Amino acid sequence: MTAASDAFLVGAGVVAGIVGTGGGITSLVSYPALLAVGLTPLAADVANLVALVACWPGSALSSQRELTGSGRWLARGLPLVALGAAGGALLLLTTPSGLFGHLVPVLLAAGSLALLCQPVLTRRLHARRGPVLALPVVAAVSVYSGYFGAGAGVLLLATLLVLVDQRLPEANAVKNMLNGAATVAAAAVLVCAGPVVWAAVVPLAAGLFVGATLGPFAVRHLPATAVRVAVAALGLGLAVRLAFAA
Repeated sequence: MTAASDAFLVGAGVVAGIVGTGGGITSLVSYPALLAVGLTPLAADVANLVALVACWPGSALSSQRELTGSGRWLARGLPLVALGAAGGALLLLTTPSGLFGHLVPVLLAAGSLALLCQPVLTRRLHARRGPVLALPVVAAVSVYSGYFGAGAGVLLLATLLVLVDQRLPEANAVKNMLNGAATVAAAAVLVCAGPVVWAAVVPLAAGLFVGATLGPFAVRHLPATAVRVAVAALGLGLAVRLAFAA
């Protein structure tokens, strides 16, 4: 890694942290940034999942107001997402790298389409919402979060908006806490079981912490539709590119 690549990863981390904790998909910025500095798809995914741990404390610092009253729900949700994400990380480590390379475009496209269609999904499922259904859905999404993660935050946010809390800032803050628990669990498995490119993780994590601190403020002020469409377009473009590369 060079000084230029370190600076690039810090900048990408800031943008990714803002986008992800502000309601978008963190990995659609951070993951291609890791690919751009020369990491293989599998190494980039591992480094990305480990670096994403930095988003948890950053978003928690700036989300105290929105998290008020969510302690009871989080007490039930956090252990579930941690277990699910750890299982997803184990799945990542046991999946053949060649197969993983072919799955990445599909996962990216699915996450991007979920982001693009989120308002429609929310409207159609609103009548069927129920907190009882939220925990099983959150647990299932956390498995995917530990395996790859791009789009997992959007799926969590959609679940929370439809089944738990219709207020976007509050649902987004809870989503950030659940995502944090998932990334810590997945990172713990990956650090213990596989090689991690720490030279890429450190600068990316530094940028992610800064961006994640700013993201919750952004969701209060920026037009959500513009951010959502822009990130979805980026994800679909990357999915097409990786599909041809694979």
